[in-house]
Amino acid sequence: MSQETASMTKPTGPEQVSALSFEESTRRLSAIVEELEGGELPLERSLALFEEGVRLARAAKERLDRAERRVEELLGVDAQGKPIVREFES
Repeated sequence: MSQETASMTKPTGPEQVSALSFEESTRRLSAIVEELEGGELPLERSLALFEEGVRLARAAKERLDRAERRVEELLGVDAQGKPIVREFES
């Protein structure tokens, strides 16, 4: 099984969420949604998937927020029209 396929089907715990790329997170979220929409899961499994999905969605939103702030920084200019440049915070 490839790493990409594994990231789509393998549950991710809180510590693993931050290690996933944005793209891996969205693929895993899609897999979770498909599984939940199937409607054939026991309550406990549905709840576990929902919790995992919330963790993934929050982590993805944080990444998007950081990227948006970085773009705003890159597009910023000072009073003289010069680009505002500072060290990137990851």
